[in-house]
Amino acid sequence: MKVAIASDHGGNRIREEIKNLMAEMNIQFEDFGCSGCESVDYPDYALPLAEKVAKGDFDKGILICGTGIGMSIAANKVKGIRCALVHDVYSAKLTRQHNDSNVLAMGERVVGPGLAREIAAAWLASDFEEGGRHSNRLRKIKEYEDRSI
Repeated sequence: MKVAIASDHGGNRIREEIKNLMAEMNIQFEDFGCSGCESVDYPDYALPLAEKVAKGDFDKGILICGTGIGMSIAANKVKGIRCALVHDVYSAKLTRQHNDSNVLAMGERVVGPGLAREIAAAWLASDFEEGGRHSNRLRKIKEYEDRSI
């Protein structure tokens, strides 16, 4: 598995925690920034990461900002991205199992480092339950995405 990770200034601390977690899990990752605590614009990090995931350069992506909301909105503008804003372990598992989310968004001001690690670990370890109603629902989303302007 190859994972892209990025944050804005509001998610630096959690980004470092998740990088440590992925290293412990022997998951290959690339950090797309940001590099400091000065204010930056989250779309400048969310959009390039989402494009890399959508193109298949990375299997999954993780985005962190203050609340996770801005990152998730921006990432979901990229065709083929199913970015889930998650703040609990149960939702992290289900968004992989039922929605085949390929990008995870979290908010550093919403979850602490310990919970963020648990959420990321659950999300990274969960697989999509292919077939049946879940695949049918994703097919409908993809069909809409393919024909929308």
